[in-house]
Amino acid sequence: MILAVTGMVATPTRAAGPATESPVILQRFLALDDPTPTQYRALRHLEARNDKFEKSAWMDVWTEGDASGFRYTIVAEEGSDYIRHKVFRATLETERKMWASGEPDKAALTPANYVFEDRGSHPDGLMSLGVKPRRKDVLLVDGSIFLNPEDGELVRMEGRLSKSPSFWTRRVEIVRWYQRIVGFRMPTALETVANVLVAGMSTFRMSYEYESINGQHVGSPQPRTLARAGTPPQP
Repeated sequence: MILAVTGMVATPTRAAGPATESPVILQRFLALDDPTPTQYRALRHLEARNDKFEKSAWMDVWTEGDASGFRYTIVAEEGSDYIRHKVFRATLETERKMWASGEPDKAALTPANYVFEDRGSHPDGLMSLGVKPRRKDVLLVDGSIFLNPEDGELVRMEGRLSKSPSFWTRRVEIVRWYQRIVGFRMPTALETVANVLVAGMSTFRMSYEYESINGQHVGSPQPRTLARAGTPPQP
């Protein structure tokens, strides 16, 4: 389920060289100091639904990343057994492998990976830049990024994956939200809508609440309780 993993790790955006002919807002964005955290702990809430088969599920999971790798602990879950095992757990396992390989760095928002196009202001007050991947890759998004006009900070990214994750997944629309927390740009939410062969449209959402970043306490997230304790899971 790489379609869900593509927004999990914050990536650096500093340009390899000057962008003298770029829009001012792009220059601000690329000039931002954007260090990569070496440690974090966060509580994630995952939700997924497929309307055709009327299946849904959710999961709360503690996730940790540091020099020793990526780890997760499931603390609550409910709903379709298939979604929980084939989507949620598969997503977490994929992230664990990607963390070890360093692959998320290939998705950095830099001129090496993207062509940027100034699209002016958006109705919500943010500045919009088109992002066109320089290559087809399941980690790259063909769409737009939305920046704070005052400082060029990344607020949101949306579009479609430039390459389908598999034969079975024909088109994946994605929206990611970011927030700077104690100096680090961190993902706060991810939504995807995928057109899956046979199964039709499937939706996935993941939200993040951080407890610590680089050893600094930033919050006290709490997992939700089971909505219907003792209810047997869906198949």
